[in-house]
Amino acid sequence: MTMLLGYANKARCTGPEFDESGVSRSDVSARSSRYVCYSDLQYLWNARELDEMGFPYATGGITDEGELYGSVVEYPVLIGVLVWLGSLFVRTDAGFLAASALLLAPFGLLTAWWLGRLSRWRALWWALGPPLVLYSFHNWDLAAVVCSVGAIYAVHRYRATGLRRPALLAAVLLGIGAACKLYPAMFALPLALYVLTGGAAGARDSAYGRGAADARDSGVNRGRFDIGGAFGVLGTALGTFALVNLPFAMIGFEGWAASFRFQLRRSVDLTTNSVWYWGLRPLVAEDRFEALVGVLSPVLVLTSFALACALGMRHWSRGGAFPWVAVSAAMLCGFLLLHKVHSPQFALWLLPFLVLVPVRTGWVIAYLLADAAMGIGFFRWMYLINTDQPFAVYESFAAQAVMIGVWGRAALLVGLFAAFLGASGFRFPGSSPPRAAADREPRPTFAE
Repeated sequence: MTMLLGYANKARCTGPEFDESGVSRSDVSARSSRYVCYSDLQYLWNARELDEMGFPYATGGITDEGELYGSVVEYPVLIGVLVWLGSLFVRTDAGFLAASALLLAPFGLLTAWWLGRLSRWRALWWALGPPLVLYSFHNWDLAAVVCSVGAIYAVHRYRATGLRRPALLAAVLLGIGAACKLYPAMFALPLALYVLTGGAAGARDSAYGRGAADARDSGVNRGRFDIGGAFGVLGTALGTFALVNLPFAMIGFEGWAASFRFQLRRSVDLTTNSVWYWGLRPLVAEDRFEALVGVLSPVLVLTSFALACALGMRHWSRGGAFPWVAVSAAMLCGFLLLHKVHSPQFALWLLPFLVLVPVRTGWVIAYLLADAAMGIGFFRWMYLINTDQPFAVYESFAAQAVMIGVWGRAALLVGLFAAFLGASGFRFPGSSPPRAAADREPRPTFAE
């Protein structure tokens, strides 16, 4: 129902009349911001001339001015394939929106089912949440979301034969997810640390027998490091990503590389919705701003990753399993806060972790409200700006909503970073430990 509502909202921006290229007429740009029905799916039809698109990345490249041309789109290769498939049998942006929605809807449904299997009724935060209405068909993010949730499902629902096999399957899914949107790749590191420390069985080794303190003193956990399994996870994720990308690089290297170059060259402007634009830009000379963000953003993102992993290892050293799902959620918070781009649909990336990690309900509600303020307020604000109406912060509720969205989300991401890691001892309902470990040892008090 929520995805149908999402599609109905986006479809309001299409038609009823189209030009010779299949682009909606009747001032679609003003409509999309006024009625909050903008969609990258519809926009890309005209911006990348999808009515004439060939096989993705086979031709074209990027100009010195940063403009893409040919059959290149600005997304990783599997999104390029979805774009191409959605454009094959349609002739208008309305048809492309409908075809793309049909391609993406199964990913949203499968995500809901996996979340329900892992977290039961908490999955309603995903299924009924406003982000699914606002962003299901805003971009192609559902394809990456289903891969990251599928990786967690693989590890925590298929453990009868031990940890390595489901972890490697999860690594494959993360590699595929990275070929849709790059962010799932970051979760390979906490998964590798989870495998390295023995998963839930590693927690038992330290928490039982002589006790957690004795185990730390004797180094019993450290003697059970699965180095081969950890490197296997990292290598499998990287190898999967490389194998998926290789055919496209061979068919048209310039076109394939252009999508990465486009993202690297993206400037920090009003549309990026990041704290860098609103917080740092007024304090720095214009000619230094982009270069400074280009250094500070990746350095601070990697620092947040290191901090999350270090706190996860601290939890493990005290007798629990390495909390790879909670650490992944915290890493994502760091990325969303500190990356130079914070697009509205990124809420779909975080929402599954609000389901999977049992943080307090207040955190979830506050984030959904701040995100709705941003997702609705931003487009209403763009409408006021483009139609020469009063749009200053003290003149417009839309501008005030944007400020609430930007700084409210930023504050909540900082708080959620700590809240996710503070919930490190949770266990998914019905998740199974490895059979061999379950036969030998009692159930843990700290679980995966």
